[in-house]
Amino acid sequence: MNNPLSGDFLLLQMMSKNDINNLRKLHRGALMVELEGVVERITFRNEENFFTVARIKMKDSDETVTAVGFFPSVNEGELVRLKGRWVIHEKHGYQLKIESYETLAPATVREIENYLASGIIKGIGPAMARKIVEKFKEDALEVLASSPEMLLEIPGIGRKRLEMITRSFNEQRETREIMLFLQQYGIGAGLAVKVYKVYREKAIEVIRQNPYRLADEVYGIGFKTADKIARHMGMEIDAPERVAAGVKYVLQQAADEGHVFLPERELIKRASSLLEVEEELIRASLPALQEKGDIVVDGAQEDKKVYLSAFYVSEKSVARKLYLLAGFGQIRPFELTPEEINEIEKRCAIKLARKQREALEKAASSGVLVITGGPGTGKTTIIKCLIEFFKGRRMKVALAAPTGRAAKRMAEATGMEAKTIHRLLEYKVSGEGGMVFGKNRENPLDEDVVIIDETSMVDIILMHHLLSALKPFARLILVGDKDQLPSVGPGSVLKEIIESNRIPVVMLDEIFRQARESMIVVNAHRVNKGLFPYLNVKGRDFYFEQAAEPEETLDKVVELVCSRLPGYGGFDPMEDIQVITPMKKTAVGVLSLNLRLQERLNPPSPEKREISFRSFTFRVGDRVMQIKNNYEKEVFNGDLGRIVDIDDDEKVLVSFPDAQGERIVVYAGDELEELALSYALSVHKSQGSEFPVVVMPLVIQHFVMLQRNLLYTAITRAKKLMVLVGSKQALAAAVRNSRALMRYSCLSERICEEFEKSQIFDMGG
Repeated sequence: MNNPLSGDFLLLQMMSKNDINNLRKLHRGALMVELEGVVERITFRNEENFFTVARIKMKDSDETVTAVGFFPSVNEGELVRLKGRWVIHEKHGYQLKIESYETLAPATVREIENYLASGIIKGIGPAMARKIVEKFKEDALEVLASSPEMLLEIPGIGRKRLEMITRSFNEQRETREIMLFLQQYGIGAGLAVKVYKVYREKAIEVIRQNPYRLADEVYGIGFKTADKIARHMGMEIDAPERVAAGVKYVLQQAADEGHVFLPERELIKRASSLLEVEEELIRASLPALQEKGDIVVDGAQEDKKVYLSAFYVSEKSVARKLYLLAGFGQIRPFELTPEEINEIEKRCAIKLARKQREALEKAASSGVLVITGGPGTGKTTIIKCLIEFFKGRRMKVALAAPTGRAAKRMAEATGMEAKTIHRLLEYKVSGEGGMVFGKNRENPLDEDVVIIDETSMVDIILMHHLLSALKPFARLILVGDKDQLPSVGPGSVLKEIIESNRIPVVMLDEIFRQARESMIVVNAHRVNKGLFPYLNVKGRDFYFEQAAEPEETLDKVVELVCSRLPGYGGFDPMEDIQVITPMKKTAVGVLSLNLRLQERLNPPSPEKREISFRSFTFRVGDRVMQIKNNYEKEVFNGDLGRIVDIDDDEKVLVSFPDAQGERIVVYAGDELEELALSYALSVHKSQGSEFPVVVMPLVIQHFVMLQRNLLYTAITRAKKLMVLVGSKQALAAAVRNSRALMRYSCLSERICEEFEKSQIFDMGG
């Protein structure tokens, strides 16, 4: 047998925690082993994802081992073949961590009787199992499968009991067949559970007919996995199902890059390269996809734009709703007197600047208003005044922001409850990983005014759902910094609303005296104007550390975070300091920095539980980030948290802050793919968050991402101290490069079209 301890589990009881920790390191990633045995006892099973802890009695041996993993169809008494790797649990010793398994048919009379006596098949207990085996011997299971009516020959089995036995046996067989079918195509048990939950007994039939349905209908399975299954099943490279799925995948990949659509010629080129088929085959697939409703092709022949349908609907809807809201505001304007402004200033204990007064006046007369400005220009102040104004008119006001951190900050600054946009819209889980909003056109929000902060982070889909949920005559105030990076999701919504020149906009441009004392604020505005920042002004909060090479930059960043800054300002490296970097890869990219910082700030320890997942190790105390939306768990792409526990069942507990406080979210098995270490973040992922201290490497090797708005966004994340590390050449390149990465989107043009259509209508045309 392949157990590295040869059954001597007593040895573990005599080991120190340090010895066990060293053994864990030794055996992590050991060779795959294969064992056979009977499921003696299931000690734990999560009925949601089927994560199971089972005791397995080894075949031809009295020894038992503990197996942990996803066992959707295993029950006590079954004979199984397990493939996995040995791991050591501090409390429970050696365990076999399962990567795949199969249920074996009992071969001997004794095995068959034990199997039937286990209770796995409803209607058969130990006494009845003995009668069945005595009657049919080695053919007992074949009788159950092919000729169950022969069981009526056994005393005690009537028609009703026969139906129960047959139904239970067939259910067990179907589940087992589905799991084995999926595993042969490389779908692990965790994903297999999701497939089974969606299709149940029809899973094999669905996959055989069109495996690409998995990419559309099962959360967690994408085109590449579905394509791998399809190719293994012998599907031709130019099969219509494959081409259609590839086109949708390319459009979804483009959306992940921020595009709302792709020009037809670019889509065809990308899809042809991905699928390795002729471009004409891609072009010929588009009409059928459009007829099915999966895509929309819009525009003139020489300028065709291809959308996934949801993005087309969202872009059109946002433009239409903004026009309607703007019109409603003109129908029902409020008069705002100088006396009322003075009263608001008194209640808020401030003196409004000219642009802030203008924002208040336009909010009174507009159905939609955009307020934009950089750091230190008083965006939070004007939000407080807007709340006072609208409450004075006895209007119900809602505050919201795209992320939990931004909503929490908004609530702290205003003293009023703020929610994430998702919570404001009362999102609910729909199906396996899907989402619907409780607040929508049929059931709109009750609030008269909705104020959104950090609007630059809102993508086209979320803006569509938000606007759809506003009641007629509601007012919408969008607050944000137009010069920051656009949303992680598709579109550049705030920027395009402003560029349309059809929605009222107030640009706050005065930096207040207190903010002018901060070099972070001053330099953010200098960079935004294309000016080189002031560096290392004595006693201020913005510093530059010279480093010649990427490796030197990496070492200096790590030392600043772990030693120098904690000593300099008493900053806690785990609570106060955030590394933000332009790229994911390279020596000073997100991946490299996270490994080095984890090693220094949260090293392995016998007192800290940890779990390995693919190329990462997560341990208690680690800073982590959610990297994809999970509507079921109520966590979203970019949410930052901390691992607070890893329990006996290898479930990882993460604490996330939100507007209401802290919330614990549980991850198990393949769900860990949704987490990443967050000691270092990309600039995009840092949006919506502020940190006391930001450390940012800048090296010329990042030249692809050295852009002005990226540097500006990073600087505006820092509250107390900003430290740049690298070369002045790279810093100068970022300041000079005002060319932001282009996104394919037509929101600005569609807003203009809506207003132009209304003018034609008003003129009787």
